[in-house]
Order: sequence, then structure tokens, then C-alpha cells
Amino acid sequence: MRKTSVRCLFEASGAFVVMLAAMVACGGAAVAQDPTVQVIELTAKKYEFSSSPVHIKAGTKVQLKIKALDHDHGFKIATTAENAKSGAQPGLVFATSQDCLLLKKGETATVEFVAQTQGTYEFKCCHTCGLGHHGMKGQIVVE
Repeated sequence: MRKTSVRCLFEASGAFVVMLAAMVACGGAAVAQDPTVQVIELTAKKYEFSSSPVHIKAGTKVQLKIKALDHDHGFKIATTAENAKSGAQPGLVFATSQDCLLLKKGETATVEFVAQTQGTYEFKCCHTCGLGHHGMKGQIVVE
């Protein structure tokens, strides 16, 4: 009887070790960069954003990495598409809510969201940067 109990205990602990190893291996894979995240780099400089329009496929997780080159700027993006009906659900779902993200000169700011709904989403500078500030705009097109 004692041998059977020891054997069962040994087998159970072996199974536990195998399960633990599998969980650690899966957790290690999750630490690696997620291949489904599309990283897009933009720059902001007096009166313009580079790389606009930006094209993204619907359902994509996006990381916008934005760097202000000449002085401080701002970044604000619409959550609903330009031609969306009034009261429509947001087509861009953000990791954190931000009204106007301050872009400090020389620093890179990151904006994360999921592009859920097709359409064109306008972004603009929301930190007064000079006479042409109101024309400093860009677009994200979700296809």
C-alpha cells in the first residue's frame, strides 16, 4: 500500500512539473513582442505630421510612436470615422483615454489603440505651435 501511495505521489508531482513547465513556456512566448501589433512611426514638426495618410487594416492593434522634432506639439485623434453617423460607437478603441497628448520636443510618445471600424480618422495638433497650427493635420485610414 505504501509503495502505491509513493508511486501516485511521484506521478502526480511529475505531472505538476510538466504542467508548470508548459505554463512557463507559454508565459515566455507572451513576453516576446506581439506580432499582431502594427508599429507606426510619425514625426511632428512645424505645421505637419509625416507619413500621412496612414493605412491600417481593420482589427489591427496599433502603436503610434510620435516624435516632435522642432518644439512641443500635441496629438489628438477622432475616435469615430469622419462620415460616421451621430452617436456611432468609436471605431478606434484606445488603451488609455487621452484628450490631447503633449508631444515634447525630442521625445517619443506612444499611443495604443485597436482599429475596429473601417473609415477615415483625422488627427491634429492640439498644442498651439504657431501661425500654421490649425492646418497641422493627418489621417488614419482603416481598410
